[in-house]
Amino acid sequence: MAAGTQTATPSMWSEEELAEVRGTLRKETDELEADILRHESEIASGDVTQGAGDDQADAGAKTYEREREIALTLNARDLVAQNERAIARIDAGTYGVCESCHKPIGKERLQAFPRATLCVACKQKEERR
Repeated sequence: MAAGTQTATPSMWSEEELAEVRGTLRKETDELEADILRHESEIASGDVTQGAGDDQADAGAKTYEREREIALTLNARDLVAQNERAIARIDAGTYGVCESCHKPIGKERLQAFPRATLCVACKQKEERR
């Protein structure tokens, strides 16, 4: 590495930048939790007696929609957990540090995907497995 060249490190994040990331993650979490409630409500409203008398196509469509709502809910819950984990990492001072190799995660990567816990190299290794 050339003299004077800097790599992205957690210390390169200003308090203002970290507060902005935390705020963005918190806002997204709130939106996801609202989505979860909506999806759960839609799942619950499709009770078993509703399908009485439906033909196979209607029953299949309703089953597909229910499974879709469940998948969307599970995905939203996973994103909420990732956001909460990122916020906890910010609070603990470990945001921007790869959980595998403990080297800095590039700032550009975190700006594009603020929930990242692995640097690009470690993520590529994980995906090859």
